[in-house]
Amino acid sequence: MNRMYPRLVVIGADRAIAYYTIALGATELNRHTDDSTGRIVHAELELAGVTFAVKDEGDGDPAPPTLGGTPVVLALYVDDADAVGRRMEEHGATVVFPISDQPYGERAGRLADPFGHLWMIARRG
Repeated sequence: MNRMYPRLVVIGADRAIAYYTIALGATELNRHTDDSTGRIVHAELELAGVTFAVKDEGDGDPAPPTLGGTPVVLALYVDDADAVGRRMEEHGATVVFPISDQPYGERAGRLADPFGHLWMIARRG
């Protein structure tokens, strides 16, 4: 094995890529679309030195709203959890658990992005 990365399936990949770049500071590395449908079939972004992919729902890949949610939580450690959480909210995220001091020594909370993916935003104590 030499690489693993999450692939986020969404409804509206173009909007999701814009959200991840604006709200989280991700950088888009590449994008591939299906010429016949205009759907994004694969786009790679980089966030905090980690690559993740985004694609439009389809080809047997359902997005969280189609499934009624997601059991996966993406953990993102940042220097200022409150600022990142606020920026996510300003761009359409919903608070699941408010960012606060946790008994295990982190300042953390959970947000759902506008596309149904869950993010734990945390700062280590």
